[in-house]
Amino acid sequence: MELPADLPTGLAETIEPLVRRVLAGNPSAFTYTGTQTYVVGKGADVAVIDPGPADPAHIEAILATVGDARIAAIMCTHTHRDHSPAAAPLAARTGAPIIGCAALMLSDDGPRSDEAFDTTYAPDRVLADGESVSGDGWTLQAVATPGHTSNHLCLALVESGALFTGDHVMGWSTSVISPPDGDMADYMASLAKLQERSDRVYYPAHGPAVENPAQLVRGMMGHRKQRERQVLRQLEAGPQAIPDMVPQMYKGIDERLYGAAGRSVLAHLIDLKNRGAVRLEGDVWALIHGD
Repeated sequence: MELPADLPTGLAETIEPLVRRVLAGNPSAFTYTGTQTYVVGKGADVAVIDPGPADPAHIEAILATVGDARIAAIMCTHTHRDHSPAAAPLAARTGAPIIGCAALMLSDDGPRSDEAFDTTYAPDRVLADGESVSGDGWTLQAVATPGHTSNHLCLALVESGALFTGDHVMGWSTSVISPPDGDMADYMASLAKLQERSDRVYYPAHGPAVENPAQLVRGMMGHRKQRERQVLRQLEAGPQAIPDMVPQMYKGIDERLYGAAGRSVLAHLIDLKNRGAVRLEGDVWALIHGD
C-alpha cells in the first residue's frame, strides 16, 4: 500500500474547534500514516486521546500542542503498542491521570498485522460503558466497543457529536480481529451498537476522518457478512484447514499477509462454531449439516 506523502508529523492540526490532531511518526502498512493523537479542549484543561507509542519526539509534540493547559485525562481506546505506551511517560511528566480502557496483557498465538499489547499500561480509572470525563467546555463519554480487542472503547465528544473510534472503525481499512482476544461476534455487535447512534463524524486513530459514519458502518457489516459467506462456501466443497482457505478467499494479496488473513478467517470460524454451523477436527474445519 502506498502511503500519502508529506504529512505533518508532530504538528498540531485543528480539525474542529475543540479538537486538535497530532500525528506520530510511526507509519506502516498496518498503521497507515501513523497513530493520530487527539487533544480535546481549548480552555484551561484538555484530554489527550490515544497518546501513541513511547516516542520522545511524539510526546514533546503532544506537550507543545497542550501548551499551558492542564491535561485533565490521558485516555486510551485500547492497549495495542501503537496506542497506549506514551501514557505512562506523559503522566510522569504532567501528573495527569490515565483514564479509559481496562488493562489487558495477552500473549498472542498467531501472526498479527497490528501491534501487540502494551504491558506498561496502568490506568488510574477504567471507564465503563456510558461513563464520562469532563473538563473546561468538553465532555467525553465512553462507548464500549469490544471486538478488535476485548477492552476497546470509543469516546464520544458530547459537545460536537464527534466519536473517536480508535481501531474499531477506520475509513482506510477494516479492523483486525485476531483471536484469542479479538472476537468477531463482539465486533459485529459493537458495529450494530454504533449503527444505532447518530454521531456526526468519526475520528479514527489511523487515517482520515469519516464524514459518513452510518454509511461506512453499514458497509463494514456487509463486508463481514460477505466474508462469512465466503468461509461457508469454501467449506461446502469439503473440510479444509485455514492455510488452504486463505489463498482462495484473498486472491491477489501479498503472500506475506496470509498469516494475518488467516487470523480473520479463524475469527469467523470461531463465531460460526459458537453458532453451531461448523466444527473443528484437528486442524480441519467442516460444515455441520442439519438433519
